[in-house]
Amino acid sequence: MKEHTVSEANRTFLAKRQGLIIDGKSVPARSGETFDDIDPATGDILTTVASGGEADVDAAVAAARRAFENPSWRRMPPAARSKLMYRLADLIEDNAEELAILESLDNGKPVRLARAVEVEGSISAFRYFAGWPTKLTGETNPVAGRGGARVLNYTVHDPVGVVGQIIPWNFPMSQASGKVAPAIAAGCTVVLKPAEQTPLTALRLGELALEAGFPAGVLNVVTGFGEAGAALAAHDGVDKVSFTGSTEVGRAIVRASAGNLKRVSLELGGKSPNIVLPDADMETVAAEVADAIFFNQGQVCTAGSRLYVHRDCYDQVIEGVADIARRMKIGSGLNPDSQLGPLVSHEQRERVHAYVNGGREEGAEVVVGGGTPSGFDKGFFYEPTVLTHTDHSMRVVREEIFGPVVCAMPWDDVDDLVRKANDTIYGLAAGIWTSDLKKAHLIADGLQAGTVWINCYNFLDSASPFGGYKQSGWGRERGRYGVEQYTEVKSVWVNLG
Repeated sequence: MKEHTVSEANRTFLAKRQGLIIDGKSVPARSGETFDDIDPATGDILTTVASGGEADVDAAVAAARRAFENPSWRRMPPAARSKLMYRLADLIEDNAEELAILESLDNGKPVRLARAVEVEGSISAFRYFAGWPTKLTGETNPVAGRGGARVLNYTVHDPVGVVGQIIPWNFPMSQASGKVAPAIAAGCTVVLKPAEQTPLTALRLGELALEAGFPAGVLNVVTGFGEAGAALAAHDGVDKVSFTGSTEVGRAIVRASAGNLKRVSLELGGKSPNIVLPDADMETVAAEVADAIFFNQGQVCTAGSRLYVHRDCYDQVIEGVADIARRMKIGSGLNPDSQLGPLVSHEQRERVHAYVNGGREEGAEVVVGGGTPSGFDKGFFYEPTVLTHTDHSMRVVREEIFGPVVCAMPWDDVDDLVRKANDTIYGLAAGIWTSDLKKAHLIADGLQAGTVWINCYNFLDSASPFGGYKQSGWGRERGRYGVEQYTEVKSVWVNLG
């Protein structure tokens, strides 16, 4: 197959200096500062992007506040808001190939993955949440008035207001769409802060929203570094902040939000257990387990990074996963044969390698991988890696690596298995592989995880809630929960006399 071609639309977009999107216009950072956006497959500069700071966040929040209070948005009929969202979904679909290649260039992932997850996921999010503006209904409650008065009591969902959204670099476009769509559906306005490693599809999404007819200030995009994110989290003009990223930064978001007690939702780290029972389908389980950890170069909060395999089939499964890792095609995301692209940055590759070396020092055995693949002197590539002889005393087992590294451990007793699976500060997701659904349900019942997959992994849908237990976050995204978190519930009492 021929390599994916960078289109003229992509070249035109990358050739211009990327500004912030504030109040419906592309503007430079007030400081004039910029930063280089890097292609992780080559280490070359893709384009130059405005580096927003506190002053730019102030301007974006002010624009979002004006848009929120403007009757043209605040009193827009719900069906009209839905129509805008459907129009934006159509524009994303019309520009799907351009967006997939742009995401691959910026993030490193294969184009086919960018198309299937980032672009199709964004289309799905906007179309799903476009149905919600006309369905955010309240309820009437059977209440009694004081002194026997006849009363009517009903509830309504008001939009929470101006929302700050901070997204990570692993799924840039689908994360942006998954946050923006429910906020817009609820009637909020947004200041979006993409990760500095992957700002491009967020900026393109902002452009398409304006093309779709969204009023100026409804969606603002501020690119930049931690200063911009911290200013957004702490801003007294922001009514809610939604953050996806590391648990460490999530704690900082909580502290920053305390000033005006803004609403906070967090989707944070994970160290998800992937459990194989001896009666699982051995013809497919190795491939599924490999995909659970190597998908998106392992840069997935739900990655099945702790692999617990029953001792009776442990050697067979580990041999199968290691064989798949050895045969995976590594290369640029533009190469249609690539199964594993580069990690997002030099810093991320060094972080992953430090964890693997630390595992070696603590006694882990590297069955396959464990370094930069041969022939890749440019870019930030890392081999899919399988570690055995690991246990819960090791950092590689306890901490989130966020790379293509799996720690494999045998198990014998199911109660001890569940205890070990829950022996983590995280509780985001888990997988179970078995032909005995009774056992699967019993194990799932004992797992402390926001999502449990049985005989599948990384299945997500805009209609299904997603979030974590413990230090994996606060609240849920997607589905009814995802849109209601952008609302305040108002109770109205009427004295009927």
